[in-house]
Amino acid sequence: QVQLVESGGGLVQAGGSLRLSCKASGITFSLNNGGWYRQAPGKQRELVATLSRTGFTNYADSVRGRFTISRDNGENTVYLQMNSLKPDDTAVYYCNAQKVPSNFEFWGQGTQVTVSS
Repeated sequence: QVQLVESGGGLVQAGGSLRLSCKASGITFSLNNGGWYRQAPGKQRELVATLSRTGFTNYADSVRGRFTISRDNGENTVYLQMNSLKPDDTAVYYCNAQKVPSNFEFWGQGTQVTVSS
């Protein structure tokens, strides 16, 4: 059974940094696609960053240059390094795994990130 467990969220001051972790079981990130999404109150869930099984990355314009998605194959974990955080980054962040080639998606439980001004 697929399970994605997120950690690393918390409260941080504007300009600070956090690193989110998503450890997977039942699915191998190196053989599939991974990513991070976020949802702020009253808004739809939006893409933050994706990482394909081949290592290709994609970022939302709002986070490009500040956030970095990466993967540790030995730990089967996807990370999101978030630097220069802004209050607008405040949201629940969700880990995502997409099966190749079916494109079936799995989601973590979410971790809260709050950035104070």
